[in-house]
Amino acid sequence: MQRPVVLGAAAFGATIALGVVLFVARRERADPARCPPGLVPLGSRCCAPGQRLEVGACAGVPLTCPEGLAKSERGCVALPRRVRIAGGSLTLAPSDWEAEGLAARTIAVAALELDAVEVTNERFGRGDEPGLPVTRVSADDAEGFCRSAGGRLPTADEWLFAAAGSAARRFPWGPTGLVCRRASFGLVDGPCATGATGPELAGARPDGKSPDGVLDLSGNVAEWARLPDGSARAHGGSFRSRVAGELKSWSSEAGGAPADHVGFRCAYPAAQH
Repeated sequence: MQRPVVLGAAAFGATIALGVVLFVARRERADPARCPPGLVPLGSRCCAPGQRLEVGACAGVPLTCPEGLAKSERGCVALPRRVRIAGGSLTLAPSDWEAEGLAARTIAVAALELDAVEVTNERFGRGDEPGLPVTRVSADDAEGFCRSAGGRLPTADEWLFAAAGSAARRFPWGPTGLVCRRASFGLVDGPCATGATGPELAGARPDGKSPDGVLDLSGNVAEWARLPDGSARAHGGSFRSRVAGELKSWSSEAGGAPADHVGFRCAYPAAQH
């Protein structure tokens, strides 16, 4: 008769650890949660409890709002706040096929402050759903708004450093884990929803924030940033993006004209300590 195999304590512990790693990795690849904590799926949108969907907008007074968002009669809104980016250097040398054609280089960025969330309709003064990031704003109009707030548009290098950090993170939160609860993407024709006509609430996905606390650098709306020649590119992908290559920290698209998938956030001088 065959004797049963008895694992030693060390081997048993290693087996358990491997199982946990595999479980987490599998969950990262196929996370079923479409909406972040505190929001519920309604059609292609993630709305607050108590709201209803009206022509693609979350309408009505929310019963509660996700952590970090304030409740109002018209919805949940992320309040403006800034985070400090310490600055440093970043060597960009992506090796995967989705970064093909991206030149390796090293950039240096001085300390700055950056809006933690994208500029919302409420902050911009538009009457649309207040908690959504403002869109259909040209790079020049976005620059003008930031100047009036004591800031400016971030440079492309500043934006990249905020998203990738000195570790050259593939996504703002880390090297893996592009799932629907972390970023608003694939909302028009999958994989996270279908039929969307615009972005989701700004600042509602804390699982996708950078280590510095900047939210929505990947997805929701692409964001204007200035190149050295004064032109602008939109960075980070949007709710329309479907593949990882469009949502990585170094992704960007040319342009300068208003678009329904492009918004912005502002950069400011670093406070002196």
